[in-house]
Amino acid sequence: MLTAPLLLSIDQGTTSSRAILFEKKGSSLFTNQQEFEQIFPQSGWVEHDPEAIWTSTLSVARKAVEFSRKLGRSIASIGVTNQRETTVVWERGSGKAIYNAIVWQDRRTVEQCTLLKQAGHEKTVIQKTGLLLDPYFSATKIAWILDNMPGARDKADRGDLAFGTIDSFLLWRLTNGAEHATDATNAARTLLFNIHTNQWDDELLALLNIPSSILPMVKDCAADFGHTHKELFGEALPIGGIAGDQQAAAFGQACFHPGMTKSTYGTGCFVLVNTGDRSVTSNSKLLTTVGYRLDGKTSYATEGSIFVAGAAVQWLRDGLGLIKSAEETEAIAQATEHNQGVYLVPAFTGLGAPHWDADARGALLGLTRGTGIKEIVRATLESVCYQTNDLLRAMQEDGISPTELRVDGGMVKNSWLCQFLADIVGLTVRRPMQTETTALGAAYLAGLQCGVYDSFDDLENNWLEEARFFPDIDPESRVALLAGWDDAVGRVRTGYQ
Repeated sequence: MLTAPLLLSIDQGTTSSRAILFEKKGSSLFTNQQEFEQIFPQSGWVEHDPEAIWTSTLSVARKAVEFSRKLGRSIASIGVTNQRETTVVWERGSGKAIYNAIVWQDRRTVEQCTLLKQAGHEKTVIQKTGLLLDPYFSATKIAWILDNMPGARDKADRGDLAFGTIDSFLLWRLTNGAEHATDATNAARTLLFNIHTNQWDDELLALLNIPSSILPMVKDCAADFGHTHKELFGEALPIGGIAGDQQAAAFGQACFHPGMTKSTYGTGCFVLVNTGDRSVTSNSKLLTTVGYRLDGKTSYATEGSIFVAGAAVQWLRDGLGLIKSAEETEAIAQATEHNQGVYLVPAFTGLGAPHWDADARGALLGLTRGTGIKEIVRATLESVCYQTNDLLRAMQEDGISPTELRVDGGMVKNSWLCQFLADIVGLTVRRPMQTETTALGAAYLAGLQCGVYDSFDDLENNWLEEARFFPDIDPESRVALLAGWDDAVGRVRTGYQ
């Protein structure tokens, strides 16, 4: 029915904010996107202006609401998904952040994490949170802000400050301070949340010297998160779903059963495997995390995180000026017969799983006089596939063996990339009709909460395949390519020999 209500998804990512209107069947009617500035104060530091995040989010959301009204369609509920781990601390009274948002890619707290490891605390952290002691996560970012902003600790102790990941910060702003909450998937990425008890953990809070008074309430992923303030959109719209971007993508990919695997290619690359009600402790430096929590019941996931995927293509465009748009890379790669031994290791902010080397830095290896723009572009795309294989190889070492890979995110519109990915990982790669599954997952959660959907069956029936890519490479070539990649990573990690 043309009068059926729509679901509005707010997808606040690392480089842009988007709003997408979805129909019940999962098709998108409207998309608006706005990029914002990336701030790099020092080597390894990455920040965002919280006001830029808010104004870009509000702008795209208002355009989506306006479009729905032009159609004469109401919005049943709003779902929010967000860049995870990125940390904001703000004043409860004014709603203003006391420092820029410290982005998940930021590495400024390497020393603090190292000291905590040396003191023997990582085992406890892993047992309680499923995470490693790494600057990637929120807690050491919170501590840095409290320690470095004048008067911040006194304000926190008085209860005058609030912490949130981006979902929580946006929720506060959308509800005009009426809601200080987050969901279990975002809480699970802070290093402060016990994923087994589903509670903020007093021992971890004490370890990192973070007062509990600044923390948001933790809710299910589909829950009553309040209503938007009437002045924002001219009416109070319900907010019914929140999930961190990678969990939202898995939800949008209908990965509801143990063993189902998705890989998202956005700024970074993230592989999630549903492990059901069992939290699997990795021996290969992968993460155990909350996949989703509904009706108080947690579904767990094993995750591998790559810090740089689409960001490497953005670097080719904005940093080096080698391309004018990301879309050009497919034709360039197709026209390049071989990588000529050129490898890009995009460790611009260190290496994520399974290496977790915060000190590694990016390198372009194997250059000759014959190396040109085409080879560098192709090597950049290939690096994403090699890193994905590193994650899947680690999962196999943990006894997890995916039989196929559901992919999503902006990069997978590139069919050359999808085919090379299938060749390198040795699995069938399935691309859905709707590749914006991160935003779709948030919409699904909001739809479940408000009754647009009755069950997982409704969502599984929505999943439609657009293309399938089968491995098509001889084993010797695959082994040789991977050997070259392993050598390149080794050089970045151990120094040039």
